[in-house]
Amino acid sequence: MATDYDAPRRNETDELGEDSLEELKARRAEAQSASVDVDETDFNENLELPGADLSNEELTVRVLPKQEDEFTCSRCFLVQHRSRLAATRGDQVFCRDCA
Repeated sequence: MATDYDAPRRNETDELGEDSLEELKARRAEAQSASVDVDETDFNENLELPGADLSNEELTVRVLPKQEDEFTCSRCFLVQHRSRLAATRGDQVFCRDCA
């Protein structure tokens, strides 16, 4: 098929300029109606804000005493396994991260 290059070109913006206001509003409404329906209550139940009142909440944690194969680092004060011992200076012991 032959193309007439002298003919004025038409594109989508030209076609939109000729549409009525009602048609444009209908197109906009159709484009916006393709949103995802999200249940906001499910999202809000898992969201905790900083500074929230947790006075009625209870936390049950089983605390074990330091075992024989563990030590407390003298710099970071974390209880580490004896395999993480890196250095000893006098009575101070240091883990691999702090040495």
